[in-house]
Amino acid sequence: MQFKDIVGQRVLINRMTETIDTDRVSHAQMLLGQMGYGTLALAVAYVQYLLCEHRVHFAEDSELRADSCGECPNCKKVQNLIHPDLHFFFPTTTTPRVKEKPRCQDFREEFHRFLIENKMYLSLDDWYNYSGAENKQGQYRAADADEMVSLLGKKAYEGKQKVFLLWMSELMGNVVANKLLKSLEEPYENTLIMLIGESNELMLPTVKSRVQTTLVPRILDGGLPDEAEGNYLSALSMAGDDVLLQTKAMFVDWMRLLFKLKMDALSKWVDNAAALGRRRQKAFLDYALGAVRRCFEQTVSAGQANLNTGDDRFDAMFPAMITSRNLEQIYNSINDAKYAIDRNANPKALFMYLSFQLSRHIKNR
Repeated sequence: MQFKDIVGQRVLINRMTETIDTDRVSHAQMLLGQMGYGTLALAVAYVQYLLCEHRVHFAEDSELRADSCGECPNCKKVQNLIHPDLHFFFPTTTTPRVKEKPRCQDFREEFHRFLIENKMYLSLDDWYNYSGAENKQGQYRAADADEMVSLLGKKAYEGKQKVFLLWMSELMGNVVANKLLKSLEEPYENTLIMLIGESNELMLPTVKSRVQTTLVPRILDGGLPDEAEGNYLSALSMAGDDVLLQTKAMFVDWMRLLFKLKMDALSKWVDNAAALGRRRQKAFLDYALGAVRRCFEQTVSAGQANLNTGDDRFDAMFPAMITSRNLEQIYNSINDAKYAIDRNANPKALFMYLSFQLSRHIKNR
């Protein structure tokens, strides 16, 4: 993948290429940010640039200052995920095909195909669905750590470096992490280990302390709709005017129900939210977070929230409900709900519980 194919993130990309050009590549790194921000795509493009034989540099005032050539043998192999020095590791669980003792080796060809088909923009839930995991939760296995340690001790086949990409590395437990700590702390020659994750809170402290962390921000320069909150996956979920209008109407109805707490109406709303599917549910909550943020900005700056929900009365009155007293509580509750969706929480129970939480927070302004 080339940097030019990534949605936005030009400032971060220019910083990443500069570290390679100035030979300041840390042997153990972590990219941390929502997958919809392009975190995995950035990691793969970074590796391709690192291994590229004919890097291309542009004018200093160009939006993108450098990129891989996309044509040399190393670039083509990285693009097709067949480079012998590029090794992916990722969470796995049992499926109808792999009924016991799952490990990355059992799924690697399938995982590579999944990445290419989705152009590196994907969620953990997408992977579980693709692999047939159904509602099971994946994790890193001790066998995966053993495989990685074995590969770390070998020389690179073709490229300048051996590269290990550990996707959703917050799902690495203590047993796996302990097997890798020495490799993170004492680098092998010409080796890059890059962790890719979403949750800083779930990362093990022993791992975090041994890697150089780069935070991937939401996309501000990719031309995404404001409602997507800089998340490309959310933008895809909201694609189409009808879906966006439904999302806005659903948010307005929800906020009004939180004041009245009429259980019959709220139960119907919860049933509709539970039927959306996990990606749409997370996209809806991202929209809710963005709306709350814009409301608070209006409260503190006396500007305009620009909710544009289509309900002028709601747009005029609701921003005053978000204040410094309840903003953090609301944000934490919604983010906790997003995390619970990834962990296969019962959607009806989740949205009902979240509704009660937000009702209390909003009334506590």
